[in-house]
Parts: sequence; structure tokens; C-alpha cells
Amino acid sequence: MKNVVFMGTPDFSVPILKQLLKDEYNVVLAVTQPDRPKGRKKELTPPPVKVEAIKHGIPVYQPEKVKDTYQEILAYNPDIIVTAAFGQILPKALLDVPQFGCINVHASLLPELRGGAPIHYSILQGKSETGITIMYMVEKLDAGDILSQTKVAIKHEDHVGSLHDKLAVAGAALLHDTMPNILNGTITPEEQDERLVTYAPNITREQEIVDWNNTSQMIYNHIRGLHPWPVASTKLKGKNLKIWWGEMIHSTYENAPGEIVAISEKAIIVCCGDGKGIALTEIQPAGKKKMNVADFIRGSGQSVKIGEKLGE
Repeated sequence: MKNVVFMGTPDFSVPILKQLLKDEYNVVLAVTQPDRPKGRKKELTPPPVKVEAIKHGIPVYQPEKVKDTYQEILAYNPDIIVTAAFGQILPKALLDVPQFGCINVHASLLPELRGGAPIHYSILQGKSETGITIMYMVEKLDAGDILSQTKVAIKHEDHVGSLHDKLAVAGAALLHDTMPNILNGTITPEEQDERLVTYAPNITREQEIVDWNNTSQMIYNHIRGLHPWPVASTKLKGKNLKIWWGEMIHSTYENAPGEIVAISEKAIIVCCGDGKGIALTEIQPAGKKKMNVADFIRGSGQSVKIGEKLGE
């Protein structure tokens, strides 16, 4: 029986690990990031992969930097290493050891969207489809030869959370189909076309800020492309305002971008750069919890007036 080392960290990785176990591969070790402080109380929290591995009695290894301590992994004699959103590039000394190589389950149709936030960028860029790529790992970010791919449609109402869940399921299914072909040598790797490469680096704080000069479609993509994490933001009366959700309004306005053009019981409607509107329905004022705009209007939102502007 072949020894499989699995490497992954967040929720996206868990269905991949579960699939390996369901298919009865011999997972001898789970490698994941160290426990990190989370929440307001900064409680030390284990990554989801660690939680799942412990359920199944799989040993867990949590190096800060795998390139400095990869010998610990080699002690488990891996025949193949499977990674999914692990978060670190593996050193050549580790990549070269497993008989069947090191493979990665990546949430985009490579060579598009290499990097740590492919799900976010697929929505931010307004794509109608994305997918999963399984490829051999090399020392360059998401640049190895492609082994298999599957497409996943992006619906108008999809956001990062819903698309994340679809892609995790698709990744597990594709791994189920691909692993046997890797192990029996019946798969033909395909080199990535470097001319088609795009990148999806981790989202920065600056990228969270809504530019009201953009079209309503772009702003809608911005809101859902950052929902439910890290969440789009703007300014209201000089204070930070997180925008958890909004909907496109097809009415046309002659107001300035960012200007509040209407306030209803359930929404604050803001003019965008193309003259169309976005109805903000779920927000989080500075220092408060996330709330429906209906609750905001009944409370402190009564001070918000038509004609006020959002943004810097």
C-alpha cells in the first residue's frame, strides 16, 4: 500500500483529505500550519486539517517553515505527497523524493490565477467559470505540469463562500478520478502555457476599499468577491463601514459616484460610476456587529441622509 502524506490548512483542504480516506489511501501524515490565535479573545485555534486528521488518528506535523524541517516528513517514507491550500512552496529536496511525485489541488483553471486567492479573483474579475487543476508541484508557484482539470460555473449570485464550497467538492471528486491514473502511470502531464499566466495574490487591505467610480457590475463583483472574507469596505461620515452584501439596481441616476440616492426600509442605495445603483442590504458600522440595513435604519442609521457620499 502506497504511503500518502497530505498537506493542507484551511476548510478548502478538508474535503480533499476526506476523499483520500474514503478511497482508502494510506494517509500516514497530515502536514498543516501551526495553530494560530483567532477571534477577539485571540484563542489559539488549530487549522481545520489538524482537526480532521486527529479525528482519524492521523499523525499531525505543524512546521512554521517546511523548507527548514522537511526531514521530519521524509521519515514517513511518502510515495506521493498531496497538497491542497497548504500555503507554502515545498523545497526541491522534498519534491524529488516521492516515487509518484508531489501533486497540488488548486482552485483555478491554470495557468490562470496562480497564487493564494484564486477564488476571490475569479469573482472580482467577473468570470463566468473557474475550476480545479491538479498538477505536479515544482519550486515555482503553481507552475507545474497539469494532470487534470474540471470546470465549475460561477453564478451571478455566487460569492467567495459559496464558490469555495463548490470548488472544494469538485476538487475532491477530481482527485478521486485522478489518483489511480497517477499511481498506475496512465496519465500524461501537460505543460502550462506561460503566455496565459495570470496571478491571484493574497488580498490586501487596500483592495478591500470600494471605488465608487467603478460600474455597478464591478462594485457588485467587488462585494461578492470579498464575501464572507475579508469583506468590502468604504467610509461613512469619515468612519469605516464594511459592506457585507448588496444587490445591483438597474435604475439610472444622475448623482455623483458614491452618493446615497435613496433610503428604503431594507436598503441604502448608492450611485455608481456608470449611473446605476447598488442597494446595500447588510453592513457593519465601525465598532459594531454585522447587521441588516433594516436594523441599521431603525437605530443609528436614522442620521444617514440622501445626498451624503460614501468613500474617502
